[in-house]
Amino acid sequence: MSYLYQHGTLGALMSDLMDGTEKIGELGKYGDFGLGTLSGSNGEVIILDHTMYHVNESGNVTILTGDEWTPYAAVTEFKSLQKVIIDRPMKAEEMINRLLAKMSNNLFAAVKISGVFSSMHVRVSPKQEKPYPKFVEAARNQPEFSEEKVEGTIVGLFTPELFQGAAQAGFHLHFISKDRTFGGHVMDYTLKEGTAEWMEIEEFRQHFPIHNKEFLEHKINSDEIAKDIAEAE
Repeated sequence: MSYLYQHGTLGALMSDLMDGTEKIGELGKYGDFGLGTLSGSNGEVIILDHTMYHVNESGNVTILTGDEWTPYAAVTEFKSLQKVIIDRPMKAEEMINRLLAKMSNNLFAAVKISGVFSSMHVRVSPKQEKPYPKFVEAARNQPEFSEEKVEGTIVGLFTPELFQGAAQAGFHLHFISKDRTFGGHVMDYTLKEGTAEWMEIEEFRQHFPIHNKEFLEHKINSDEIAKDIAEAE
């Protein structure tokens, strides 16, 4: 049975609960493909083929040891169940619509888009220090980076609208270049040629930081979270 394993929630991260509450390496027990961030909403994590990459706010890419702490990350064992070959330039919106035409809106899914990108535009969450601001406030000053003619892989997760707040409803996409020197949270792209693979997921496993006092006592406003996610993501 396929499942998505997620530690923490995007809603909690949006509510300034940015302390790491699980070692990122622990998620490697549950999958080889996924995404997330580090303590303090520090940068973007891309998990691909069992390797965990981190992009910091300067755009530098490193490989994580697994001892770093995360407030929010999700993984699955990626097994391509459907695949299409892209042999002409395709913009992000067209790609999304093509995927949505073949996927259920009511299931979680993992998506891997690999190939040569004519353009790739990403942003990276800057590390925050306590007292943490709301995520949406930090997101207003996120550094952005662009590359042209870059080969690499989009690591993506699709979340049904019903689970908005637990994660970002719709597509949440991170990118890592083939040479592992460029990456981040995907904002826009044009795929020149490549492949799109995906798998729909049967089960969602939500892991909460039950030993974190701040999380247990914090009141989360779900209405504000929905607005903040729309702006930040």
